[in-house]
Amino acid sequence: MSDQIRIEGTCNPDFAAVRRAFEDNFEHRGEIGSSVCVYKDGEKVVDLWGGYVDRQKQLPWDKDTIVIMNSVSKSMSALCVHMLIDRGVIGFDEPVANYWPEFAQAGKEAVLVRHVLSHTDGVIFSDAAPAGSWFDWNAHVKALEVQEPAWQPGTGGAYNSVNIGFLLGELVRRTTGKSIGKFWREEVTRPLGVDYQIGLQPDEIARVSDMHENPKNGFFQIAGDPTTPLSRAFRSGPKGYFQNIRELREIEMPSFGGHGNARAIARVYAMLAGDGEIDGVRLLSAEAVERASQLVWDNDCIMTRRRLRMGYGFMHNEPETAPMGSNPKAFGHTGTGGAFAWCDRDRNMSFAYCTNLQREGPGIGPRGASVSVAAGGGPAPSWL
Repeated sequence: MSDQIRIEGTCNPDFAAVRRAFEDNFEHRGEIGSSVCVYKDGEKVVDLWGGYVDRQKQLPWDKDTIVIMNSVSKSMSALCVHMLIDRGVIGFDEPVANYWPEFAQAGKEAVLVRHVLSHTDGVIFSDAAPAGSWFDWNAHVKALEVQEPAWQPGTGGAYNSVNIGFLLGELVRRTTGKSIGKFWREEVTRPLGVDYQIGLQPDEIARVSDMHENPKNGFFQIAGDPTTPLSRAFRSGPKGYFQNIRELREIEMPSFGGHGNARAIARVYAMLAGDGEIDGVRLLSAEAVERASQLVWDNDCIMTRRRLRMGYGFMHNEPETAPMGSNPKAFGHTGTGGAFAWCDRDRNMSFAYCTNLQREGPGIGPRGASVSVAAGGGPAPSWL
């Protein structure tokens, strides 16, 4: 290891390969700052962090540094709704309009809660949303109320890049009276003691590392092409590179605005790996975790231009783009910045990684893929 590279934390000798892969990211793959965490049988066996928060390598990435984890927050938002389903507050097979009457417009009367969770609702665009509506919850929600689905709900699937967080968040708000960020703080952060939030307070913003732009990021290349469906989905967002703007840190953007670190998300997924419980804290019943972990569709996605295997709020193991160990039933989520998390219930194991340098290449990219394969085994992507 170069003297310039800082790696701190702990690693069980049985998982030494994770540390080697983590170090190799800094030595050979251009990593700037990142963290990785692994749980096995409810115990934290890897908790490493290192590097810097700035490209100039002057400010260290510390134990409590947090970063935007992008679409990992989709799975955290789905968790909130699964908790409410488990409590009988929301019905898995009920129409969304039962809780949100204004949603029953433009052919969406038959959109069920499970359709939203599984990205099969077809509400992937928000054509009536004004510019900047990502930061105006009510304006964006009103646009979704009048949006026609892109297909008959329940008959197809495609990655709902922007709208799924608004849809799930509005379900939480309509049924609890709380924003999804407030629900998360009260019902997940506090009981589990995790450092991950959807909408940050000033003291939390002070610990955020910028997300450094990577011109090789495939997701943003697609979003930047005005002819693509993904670009259409992004029309109501800010122009230019928006990952570090203050609004995205302050407001609740449950589709991709959650901030945290690997330690926090690995613990949440360890709870899922433990059938809804960790350290005596139960957030979900085992039956709810079983339902949440089912695979719904497996096909090439028009939004991401890659194969996706999608369940009810969670991506499923896809060795070529999102390797989650040796178990095809493992599930988790990726983030376009490079964050990656998953769990394997059969092995009672969870993994999470986050970085401040956007991923590159196909799928999760070589840095996230390398530490994931080291942690979980299984086939490595052909390009790694």
